[in-house]
Amino acid sequence: MMQITDLKKEQQITPLFRLGFRPFFLAGALFSVIAIFLWIMLYRGALDIQPLGGGYWWHIHEMIFGFGCAIIAGFLLTAVQNWTGLPGVKGKLLAALFLLWLLGRVSLLLPNIFGPALSTVIDLAFLPCVAFILAKPILAIKQYRNLFFVPLLTIFTLANAEMHASIYYPASISTQYAGYAGVMLITLLISVMVGRVVPMFTANGTKTTKTTPLPWLDKLTNGSLALLTILLLLHPIIGVNNFYIGIILIFAGIFQAIRWLRWRPWITLGVPLLWSLHFSIKALAFGLTLLGFSYLIPEIPSNHIWHLITIGGIGGVILAMISRVSLGHTGRTLQPPMLMSLAFAAMVLASLIRSFGPWGLPEKTMIFIDISGLLWLISFGLFVIFYGPMLLKSRADGRPG
Repeated sequence: MMQITDLKKEQQITPLFRLGFRPFFLAGALFSVIAIFLWIMLYRGALDIQPLGGGYWWHIHEMIFGFGCAIIAGFLLTAVQNWTGLPGVKGKLLAALFLLWLLGRVSLLLPNIFGPALSTVIDLAFLPCVAFILAKPILAIKQYRNLFFVPLLTIFTLANAEMHASIYYPASISTQYAGYAGVMLITLLISVMVGRVVPMFTANGTKTTKTTPLPWLDKLTNGSLALLTILLLLHPIIGVNNFYIGIILIFAGIFQAIRWLRWRPWITLGVPLLWSLHFSIKALAFGLTLLGFSYLIPEIPSNHIWHLITIGGIGGVILAMISRVSLGHTGRTLQPPMLMSLAFAAMVLASLIRSFGPWGLPEKTMIFIDISGLLWLISFGLFVIFYGPMLLKSRADGRPG
């Protein structure tokens, strides 16, 4: 492999800031634990704080643009080094970018520190900075295939701006639809990413032949998600009939399921880093399909079914991917700590309990939220416990990174 970093210079940098995945995976996972705990306390009325936008807005925003975008930033800022062969962002610049993200989390939780307007500006500044840093090496070697992620981060910024605008102009912009647009953006990015790596991961991890991709199926799968994202973002301007949203969601779920089945998930059951990833993709496919039907059949509660996508799909894929990437990029074998299987299973269970419990027994909704929240704390808490020391230390093989 190409040596793209001088080892002596790298050793002068604190290990946490030697590559993008380190601070953002660790802090993102830890923040998700804190954010879910605070949300449960806010929901129960046991905590007397007033985040920007109120507790409901804060919960939606921070799980998408706080937690989700931290993981996305860590992944992209690490992957761009492999794509381009140029050194990734590290040291003081990476630390400054991380502090900007952290300042956003503090300012939204405690908006009286800077005031609402400045808190919004601080939060909105993070993703454009990530996009700029990401674009520089890609443009330097004219690797336009991966430039796709730069405009995608710009659209993430627009969705975040719309989410903030819903605080100041609630009569014109829906917090709910802005949040849904953010969820669909993360789903789109995950769909693109797993389409690139899961066939290879599955083949390598099971010592089998890699599935041949079908470009037309990838285009239908990702195109349907892109269309949903656009419609949700434009909701304040054009308004969208829920019937059309439902139909597109169903097709998006079916395309995702067909693609997932072609990757032969049944051969991965003995490999935790693989079955956890495949279970999460299944949750995305099933969640998209059932959510689509919820927009056509009033008896299916959309607000609960969204959690199949957010917890089982997005949360599950993130946990599986950061567990794998962290091992590989810290110079370790792709064998997670034994208790991480419990973390993966807890995430699956959390999505099922949060999605179907309140549907079947609405009077017990608070109990189901408590249980699913506890399972989330266990899942990402175990990641922090086992992977924190890896991310805070130099690579095990002595190489840069």
